[in-house]
Amino acid sequence: MQAKGEFDITRVPQESLDIGGGAVVGHVRFDKRFHGPLDASSVVHMLAMMSPVSGSGAYVALERIEGTLDGRRGSFHAQHNGVMDRGAPRLDLTVVPDSGTGELAGLHGRIAIDIVDGRHHYTFDYGFRDP
Repeated sequence: MQAKGEFDITRVPQESLDIGGGAVVGHVRFDKRFHGPLDASSVVHMLAMMSPVSGSGAYVALERIEGTLDGRRGSFHAQHNGVMDRGAPRLDLTVVPDSGTGELAGLHGRIAIDIVDGRHHYTFDYGFRDP
C-alpha cells in the first residue's frame, strides 16, 4: 500500500552535544503535522554533524508518529539515517519493527521525503504483518 501527502514542520533547536576531540553534534527537535492519508502528529529528535568537506555530513533521528493511516488509528516509531555525500543526499527512513500500536499493530514500511518549493512531501510504502 502507499500513502502520499504533505507535512508541516516546526524546528526547535536544542543544546549541542560534545562527543570529544572538539567535535560537536547538533541536536534539534522537530514537531510535524502530517496531512492526507497519514493524518498524524509526530515528535522527532535529530542528531547531526557536518564534515569539514563542504556538502558532507550525516544525521540520525528517532520519531514517534500518532494519528491515523488510511483510517487506522494508533502510533508507531520511525528511524532516520541520512547522509549527505558532497551534496548528494541519501535517506533511509523506516518504521521501527513491531512498534505499531492500536490498529497500526504489525505496521512495516519505508517513508520517502521530498522537499519541493519549500513544501515537505511524504510517500509512505507500507504493509501489515500479523502482530
